[in-house]
Amino acid sequence: MSLPGNAQEALDAFSACPGWEQRARLLMQWGERLQPLCEAERCEANRVNGCESLVWLVGDCHQGVWQFRAASDARLIRGLLALLLARIDGLETQALQSLDLAEWFSQLGLSRQLSPSRSNGLNAVLQRMRELTRA
Repeated sequence: MSLPGNAQEALDAFSACPGWEQRARLLMQWGERLQPLCEAERCEANRVNGCESLVWLVGDCHQGVWQFRAASDARLIRGLLALLLARIDGLETQALQSLDLAEWFSQLGLSRQLSPSRSNGLNAVLQRMRELTRA
């Protein structure tokens, strides 16, 4: 299965990092790529429940393809969100429903650094995406 362009770029970049310090720095840089949400979008209706940090998610469907934007108050989480968005960018609903999040972060070499609470939070974000695509 081929990856979306940004996901392949992420995989290449993270694969080239020899250790956690470099991956952490790269993670922060990826977080800077997130398109900012306006104040109106940072509302309770867009807030993802199940995350320890504040996370907001907005999704739009154009011609059967989903585009999501997300924001968080935590730098590390913003990086993880950016990597999640890179992976799902442009996926059709069916592909989004079957995405294996743990596998994706494992490919990036980040699974060991994902605490259970971060992992649960990212799964909550993915669940919210799936709910939006079913709505």
